[in-house]
Amino acid sequence: MHLPHLLAVARGDEPADLLLTNARLVNVLSGEVYKTGIAIAGGRIAGLGEDRPARRTIDLDKRFVAPGLIDAHVHIESSLVTPPEFARAVVPRGVTTVVTDPHEIGNVLGLPGIRFMLESSEGLPLDVLVNAPSCVPASRLETSGARLEAEDLQTLLDHPRLLGLAEVMDYPGVIGGDPGVLAKLRAFAGRPVDGHCPGLQGRELDAYAAAGIGSDHECVTADEARAKLRAGLTVFLREASGARNLLDLLPAVSALTERRLCLCTDDRLPEDLLEEGSIDHLVRFAIRGGVDPVTAFRMATLNPAEHYGLSDRGAVAPGRRADLIVFSNLSAPRAEMVFRAGELVAEEGVLVAPLPARGAAGLPRSVRIDTSRLEFAIPATAGRVRVIGAVPDQLVTESLVLPATVRDGFAVADPSRDLLKMAVIERHHASGDLGLGFIRGVGLERGAIAGTVAHDHHNLVVVGADDRSMRTAALAVAEAGGGQAVAVGGEVVSLLPLPIAGLMSDRPIEEVARRARELRDAARQLGSRLREPFMALSFFALEVIPALKLTDQGLVDVERMRIVGLFVD
Repeated sequence: MHLPHLLAVARGDEPADLLLTNARLVNVLSGEVYKTGIAIAGGRIAGLGEDRPARRTIDLDKRFVAPGLIDAHVHIESSLVTPPEFARAVVPRGVTTVVTDPHEIGNVLGLPGIRFMLESSEGLPLDVLVNAPSCVPASRLETSGARLEAEDLQTLLDHPRLLGLAEVMDYPGVIGGDPGVLAKLRAFAGRPVDGHCPGLQGRELDAYAAAGIGSDHECVTADEARAKLRAGLTVFLREASGARNLLDLLPAVSALTERRLCLCTDDRLPEDLLEEGSIDHLVRFAIRGGVDPVTAFRMATLNPAEHYGLSDRGAVAPGRRADLIVFSNLSAPRAEMVFRAGELVAEEGVLVAPLPARGAAGLPRSVRIDTSRLEFAIPATAGRVRVIGAVPDQLVTESLVLPATVRDGFAVADPSRDLLKMAVIERHHASGDLGLGFIRGVGLERGAIAGTVAHDHHNLVVVGADDRSMRTAALAVAEAGGGQAVAVGGEVVSLLPLPIAGLMSDRPIEEVARRARELRDAARQLGSRLREPFMALSFFALEVIPALKLTDQGLVDVERMRIVGLFVD
C-alpha cells in the first residue's frame, strides 16, 4: 500500500484508481444499508461518496456491495482438490479470505504436507490464512502418518500467512494439563487459538476456556452455543457437508450474541461447493432463517476478521482492503462481481483472475498396506456387540449394544438388520494394524464402500455387507494410491482416485465433483440412505467426537477416551 497516494485520494486531491458509483453499501460497522460511491486506491478503500475524481468508474446500477466473505474455519483438503481448484470454486461466490487448518494432510505427511498447502496456496486470488494443526495425531488411540510436537509447529511461526493454533481437539489433554498440549498452547501464546470441544459443559468447559482457547465450531444446539458464549468462546456456526448444524443454531443469534458469532464451512464436498456454495450459502441460509441480512453478513465478514485480528479487512471503510462482493438481491445474495484488493477477480460466477499452475511433485506415496494381513473375519466370543450408530447429517454417533448375527462361529454383517461390518486399516506404515467393528445407519443392502479420507488419521476405512466386497473396495483404493471406492463382490463399481496424500485429486473440481456424485449414487443404489455416504464414512473413525468410534487400534469410547471390547458379556 502506498499511503501518501491513498491519503491524497481520500482528501480528493488525486483521482481514485477505481470508483464504484450508484452502489448500495451493506455497512457491517454501522448496521446500515445506504446509497454511496466507493473510491479505491492501491487496493484499499480510500473513501465513500459519489462525488470523487477517478481514473476508472463502474456504475453498479443500485446493486448492493458488502465486504468480501471470510470462512472462519475450513479444511481445504475436504474439498478433495488442491488450493488453486478450491479457489476457483469459492472466489466466484464472494469468498476472499479463508482460515484453514491443514491438519488433514498434516496427519498424513507432517510438516512437508503443511508446507505443500502453504506453497500451493501462494499467489491465489484468495487469501489462504493458516492455523497450525494442534493435534497430529488427534489422540493416542489412532495411528497417523506423522506426529507434530510444539517444537515442530514453532518452525511455522515465521510464515507470513500463519495466524495461530488450529482447533485443539484433545480437550481431555487441555483439561487434564497434559504437558505436550500445554507446550503447544504456550508456543502460540498471544496468537489466536481455536477450539474443538463437542458437548463440553460445566467445570470441564471452564477449564478448557481458561487455557486461553478462543472458539468452538462443534455446537449442535442453541443451548450449547449459549453455554460456550457464556464461557467466553467465540462460536462458529457450522454448515458442512456432513454436519448440517446451522438451522439448529440460528435461535442462538440475537442482538446480544451476534458479535461473538462467525460462520464456517469446516468440511464441504466439491459438489456442495459448486451447487450450494461456500460461506455465501450460509449467509443465504441464515437470512432465510430470519436473521437480518446485515447481521448475516457481519457474521461472515467483520466478526471473523476481528476474531483473528485481521484489522485490514471485514468491512467497507477507509483504509480497509477493497475485498468486495457485488450482488442484486439482499434477501438472497449471489455474487455478480467479486473484487480482491480492488481488482476484479470474478464475474457472473466465473473466476477471471489467473491461477498459478501448481503440481504435487515431491510428495511421497502415502498408502502402504500389508495386504497379506487383510483379514476381516471376527470370531464370536459373546452374543452381543457394541455397535456404532450413525446419525444422519451429524458427526456424533450413538453407542449401541445389539445382538450379534453369528454364522459358523463368526460375527458377521447382517444387512437385513442394517448391521454392517466396519474396518479401519492402518495405511501409513504397513503395520498390519486393523480395527474391526459393526455399524448401523449406513443402510447398505449389499457391497461395500471404502476410502482413505478418514478424519483425522486418514487410515483406510471400509464399511460393507460382506467381507469379499470390503476387500475388493479396500484394495481398489490402495492400488489407486488413495481415494474412495464402491465395490460389490469382486467388482469395483465406482472409483475416485485421490493420489495427493490419499486426500486430494489433481483433476479439475468439476471432474472431481462428477466422480464423487457417481460414488454417492452407486452407494445409494446399494441401499445407503445417507445424504453423503462418503462424508459420513470419513467421520466414523474420528475418535474425538462422541460417542463410539473405530480406529485402527479398536473401538473407542469417546466419553472415556479408551479402547473398549467389541463383545459385551
